[in-house]
Amino acid sequence: MNRIDPKLIATLRQPSELVERGLAPAADLAGLERVAARYAIAVTPDIAALIDSENPDDPIARQFLPDVRELIEHAGESADPIGDDAHSPVAGIVHRYPDRVLFKLVHVCAVYCRFCFRREMVGPGKATALSEGAYRAALDYIRNHSEVWEVILTGGDPLMLSPRRIAEIMADLAAIDHVRIIRIHTRVPIADPARISPEMVAALKVEGATTWLAIHANHPRELSDMARATVARLADAGIPLVSQSVLLRGVNDDAATLEALMRALVECRIKPYYLHHGDLAPGTAHLRTTIEHGQELMRALRGRVSGLCQPDYVLDIPGGHGKAPVGPNYLSHANSREGELSSETRYRVVDYCGDVHLYPPKP
Repeated sequence: MNRIDPKLIATLRQPSELVERGLAPAADLAGLERVAARYAIAVTPDIAALIDSENPDDPIARQFLPDVRELIEHAGESADPIGDDAHSPVAGIVHRYPDRVLFKLVHVCAVYCRFCFRREMVGPGKATALSEGAYRAALDYIRNHSEVWEVILTGGDPLMLSPRRIAEIMADLAAIDHVRIIRIHTRVPIADPARISPEMVAALKVEGATTWLAIHANHPRELSDMARATVARLADAGIPLVSQSVLLRGVNDDAATLEALMRALVECRIKPYYLHHGDLAPGTAHLRTTIEHGQELMRALRGRVSGLCQPDYVLDIPGGHGKAPVGPNYLSHANSREGELSSETRYRVVDYCGDVHLYPPKP
C-alpha cells in the first residue's frame, strides 16, 4: 500500500499537486482542473496519508479527490438541496425546526468532501465568514426567539476558527438564557486533528450551556491513531460525542464496512447518530445509493451489531422540509383470519433474522 507521510506535505488544493503526489493520474489533469474551477479542493496531510494510491477504488480517495463526474448534473439536483435558503430569516441562521437553529459561522473547511450538500456555498471565491454585523444580527435573532433551546454551529466547519474566537462565540451563546445546548458539527478531529489543541478543547466548554460535538466520519480508516487520540482528549474533557455519516457508493455501502465504522465510533466513545442518505447536490450522482439499498444495509446492521452502534438512517427532504427517518419498518398490522374475533390489535413484528412474529402472541 502506497501512502503519503503527512509530515511531508501541506494541504493539497490544486489538481497539479494531486498529480505530483501520485494521488491522481497525469492524464486526468485537464479534467480535474475543470472540476477545480467550480468546486473547492482541499486534502489535508492527515487525509492524504490515509489514501491508498495503488487502489483506484480507494474509499478515502472517493470522498476527497475530485472526479470529472462531478461536472455531470442530473435531474432533481440543486445548489441548495435541503432548502437552507427557504428557512434563513437572517444571514447565518437557518431556523427549520422550532427549538433549534443552525448558525453558519464560516464557509471554509479543512477538507472538501466531494458529496457536500453545501458545495456551491463553500470554498475559495466564497465569503469566508460572517461579517461582524451579520454575526451580531444572528445573535439578536437567537435572543429574540425564546423557543430556541439548541444552537448548532456549522458552516463550513466552525472548528476552522481559532480557540480564542470559538471561546468568544461559546460565551455569547451561553449568555442567552434559553440556549442550553450548543452542538458543533465538524470534520476537523478526523481531517486535521492537530487543530484540536488543549486550548481548543478548553474553548469548547462554557458555563451556562452544554456542548455536544457531532463528528463526521464515513469509513473506519478515517479513525486513525491520531484521530482516535484527539477524540479521546475531547471525551476525557467531558464533551459528549455523536457521529454523522453519509451513505456513499463505493465508500461504505456494504454491511461489513458499516459494521466496522459503527464499532470503531463506539469504541472511541462516539455514539452513532445519523446515517444520511446522500443529498441531491450537483454532480454527486456517482456517490449516491438508492434508499432501498440503504434500508437493506440498516436491516443487516441491526442483526450484526449492538444497539449502541445503530444510527438513524435519515433523508433530508428536498425543499427544506427537514429530516425523515427512512430505515426499514419492522412492524405491520396483522389481519385477523376470517371469522376470528379479537378485542386487541395484533401486529406482525420482524426480528433481526427476518422471521415474523405476532404481537401480542396468541394465547
